[in-house]
Amino acid sequence: GIPMEIIVGKMFKLEIWETLLSSMRPGEVAEFWCDTIHTGMYALVSRGMRRITEGRDPLEGQKHRCGMGNMFDYHSTGYDDLDELQRTPQPLIFIMELFRVEEPSAYKRDTWAMNKEEKLAAVPVLHSEGNRLVLRKEFAQAAAKYQEAVICLRNLQAKEKPWEEGWLKLESLVTPLVLNYCQCQLELGEYYEVLEHTTELLQKHNDNAKAYFKRAKAHAAVWNEREAREDFLRVAHLDPSMGAAVKKELKQLGERMRKKHVEDRKRYQGLF
Repeated sequence: GIPMEIIVGKMFKLEIWETLLSSMRPGEVAEFWCDTIHTGMYALVSRGMRRITEGRDPLEGQKHRCGMGNMFDYHSTGYDDLDELQRTPQPLIFIMELFRVEEPSAYKRDTWAMNKEEKLAAVPVLHSEGNRLVLRKEFAQAAAKYQEAVICLRNLQAKEKPWEEGWLKLESLVTPLVLNYCQCQLELGEYYEVLEHTTELLQKHNDNAKAYFKRAKAHAAVWNEREAREDFLRVAHLDPSMGAAVKKELKQLGERMRKKHVEDRKRYQGLF
């Protein structure tokens, strides 16, 4: 019920469709006869499109591998006519209507489809959008923006040699984004998520006071008193300017723990 979109040049499973569409004009309807050399992947493409129209996940039941690999596992597309086409490939006729052609800059591209320069340009935009959402207290949406920016940078980092100049430059951009992401998760009550990401960050940068501070707050929230105190004290040691904030957090932690101990004693007395 809705038009299909193809990003030309991004290796769509049926590459011939890009060639066909590139020969058309907006508003044109055209019929193309294609030999079997071009139609081998049609059954898998059609299966995915049918599942979408049925309201199902087109990747339902697949392992993380290529489409043909999944075919070898399950021996069926789930549709008899497509299974027959798999067994005996045939030339096919495609009838296409081209609704609209957009310039590369006219639509919002997913980060996976961007090249290096586009990813680097997208990071500050995503960072700014995340900050704007935080001001509106839309923490889940802000976290998604920060996470998308981190993924862009991690993809670029994977092509650099660890701890060399290019890698370190990207890491300097990743760190504040991860900290912002963790702050959003604290606001959302996702404390174990914060523990995971701050610990990973501190394994690389063990002098980052802000990471210790956020991890301490997450420890405190899940009643890890000893770990929380250790992290708060490390913050005060690394950054004396945060001493007042640490003192306040330690006071609140002590009060919460005393209240919890009183409640626990009452609960255990009732049991016995």
